[in-house]
Amino acid sequence: MGATNILPLSLGIIIFSFLVTSILVVPFIDFLYKLKLTRRKEGEVRGIKKSLFDKLHDKKAGTPIGGGILVIAVVVILFALLVPLISRLGVKIEASYPPRKELILIFFTFIMFGVLGFLDDYTKIFGRPRPGALGAAFGLSKRTKFGLQWVLGFIVGFLLYSWMGISILHVPLIDVSVDIGAAYVPFAAFIVVFFANAFNFTDGLDGLASGLLIIYLLTYMIMIVTIGNQDTLLYVFTSLWIGALGAFLYFNIWPARIFLGDAGALSFGAMIAVIGLMIGNVATLFIVGGIFVIEAATSAIQIFGWKLLNRPIFPLAPIHHTFLTIGWEEPKIVMRAWIIGILMAIFGLWLAAI
Repeated sequence: MGATNILPLSLGIIIFSFLVTSILVVPFIDFLYKLKLTRRKEGEVRGIKKSLFDKLHDKKAGTPIGGGILVIAVVVILFALLVPLISRLGVKIEASYPPRKELILIFFTFIMFGVLGFLDDYTKIFGRPRPGALGAAFGLSKRTKFGLQWVLGFIVGFLLYSWMGISILHVPLIDVSVDIGAAYVPFAAFIVVFFANAFNFTDGLDGLASGLLIIYLLTYMIMIVTIGNQDTLLYVFTSLWIGALGAFLYFNIWPARIFLGDAGALSFGAMIAVIGLMIGNVATLFIVGGIFVIEAATSAIQIFGWKLLNRPIFPLAPIHHTFLTIGWEEPKIVMRAWIIGILMAIFGLWLAAI
């Protein structure tokens, strides 16, 4: 299926997914309220000092958490229904890898990281708080959460290497490709875990991470049309994802009526990493997803400051929280991040095209 033919199909799928998610999102928000899956006031814990983070975000308490669950469910169900339907309508389903294995990899990454994130969300909401480095800590312990991410990351890396046969890294500008063999498995696991956490760090302000994700996914679709990657399966999946995210973002912009939660953040971060790995352009992934990288880097620098210098480097990390502490309004931070994200996406497209 040519790029010129796949574009109208994709646009129609985006609209369809947007409409379906728009119909479901308000009843889903009400459902979350009934289940009491809402953000708690993390700072109000007896005997534990309220942190600066809690002071900045306690006003968000009571907002439902679980938008990621809705987006994952809509995309997975519609994807499972549309792929055979599109094929029966005479549209040739093309894939860069064996279609069945590609489907399993997509579903595994998208769903399993979502399940891990949901466990963390559930524990945050209903579990007991414990003393943390900067106040009360909620959710799964860092060791458990991080360990499970690495287990899933290695499984994804193994599937990419053994099933898809991917083991080559491409370096743009100098146009060099290097086959790293079985070392690709831990490399891919690192990329997946890195972006799962980077996206999770970024998902701290209303509309920030979701808006940047839409920019990333639209950039990937442009790459398909202009560069000629004819992976229909991944293209349809991405289209469904953009449509569902658009409907979610309508209710997630400031002041948010619903949050993604870790279910969405871990799933989406891991999935954009897999997309970058599958199209074979990891360098572009780091550029187009540059804001995610910056958010993760500032968090790492902050941890370095506490561990080695016994003091923070930033007033609060990741970097968007620093802007909050110096008085920037939340919508201003988000809008400026989107603008920078668009510029990074343009630069990433240029780099991929040369």
